[in-house]
Amino acid sequence: SRFVDLDADMVAAAESVLRKHSVPFVRTVAWTTAGFYRETAEMVEYRKSEGCSVVEREGSALAACAAFRSATWGMLLYTADSLADVQRYDQRHWGGSAYEYALTLCLDAVLAL
Repeated sequence: SRFVDLDADMVAAAESVLRKHSVPFVRTVAWTTAGFYRETAEMVEYRKSEGCSVVEREGSALAACAAFRSATWGMLLYTADSLADVQRYDQRHWGGSAYEYALTLCLDAVLAL
């Protein structure tokens, strides 16, 4: 399938926890890629026309496996780095300063189920 639907209960739990912690979020569509340097300007524009605003590498496969196995699964996607302005790459230390807080948010979402 071109798109994988996420578990509605998990999405609701994640959104509830983010609101509780006053964490701003955007619910969006992500596209996945299997390798670096495949996000050409043309591909980015095509994916944006489909409603996508971020690219990631593992989430869609995990979501598809969870759906196939009827497992509850969710993921909080946060920016570890940003290529929003390719002329000024923002490394953001690969998100290292957010790991502990992201884990807390995820565990709170699981407990909210």
